Amino acid sequence: MPELPEVEALKDFLTDHAVGHEVVRVLPVAISVLKTYDPPVTAVEGHEITGVRRYGKFLDLQADGLHLVTHLARAGWLQWRDRLPDGPPRPGKGPLALRVALETGAGFDLTEAGTQKRLAVYVVRDPQEVPGVARLGPDPLADDFDEQRLGRLLTGERRQIKGALRDQSLIAGVGNAYSDEILHAAGMSPFKLASSLSPEEIRRLYEALRSTLTEAVERSRGLAAGRLKAEKKSGLRVHGRAGEPCPVCGGTIREVSFSDSSLQYCPTCQTGGKPLADRRMSRLLK
Repeated sequence: MPELPEVEALKDFLTDHAVGHEVVRVLPVAISVLKTYDPPVTAVEGHEITGVRRYGKFLDLQADGLHLVTHLARAGWLQWRDRLPDGPPRPGKGPLALRVALETGAGFDLTEAGTQKRLAVYVVRDPQEVPGVARLGPDPLADDFDEQRLGRLLTGERRQIKGALRDQSLIAGVGNAYSDEILHAAGMSPFKLASSLSPEEIRRLYEALRSTLTEAVERSRGLAAGRLKAEKKSGLRVHGRAGEPCPVCGGTIREVSFSDSSLQYCPTCQTGGKPLADRRMSRLLK
């Protein structure tokens, strides 16, 4: 799933390649991708792209007062093409969901792999009309997001810190992969209750949150859109690396599986050497 660093990099890429150019065609291939109908998606045709913004994991293309807002969901992606194919795309069972063509002949495709189609596109006059944007918590890389603010957000959170970090209404932009990376950097169990963190643990978590995301953004900066997935995977230290040695201590990275996802962690660095129980048991083995 594209998370804050990848969406930030896509924002920068589209700022460099699309801003100042006119949208000549918006071609939905999978109608299910469209979540709004008034204005219609074709309303952005004939308008110049004037800016690109990121809201959490949402990408917003501004076009003369209209906003084409995209959430790439779990398996969606944006593929830039310096030259789009001639002719309209054919509907079918392929990954292509929507195409945006510019007057230069360039443009991009929104694609989604797999059978669960969750990629979402909205055309609105104000991004706050998108329910997911309106619900977003603060951006963890914003200038006013400090250690004290993080502490206030976690006060009273009677749930595991892994889930709290992934809650977009609490903190915007962090997903499954980077929550694993942040907790590893903080030396913290993903099962620890958010409300139980001491001031020292909040400090460590804050520093890990900011540094992990900032470093990921910097690694992605300037890369072509097509290289961002590979960059994300190569930069991850524990997520997706079950069975491999921890790059910090050399211990074996372990995994806890859920019905539709999993988390990875280092017992030596994060849980005092104790393996975590299956997530369905919601407890630490003792």
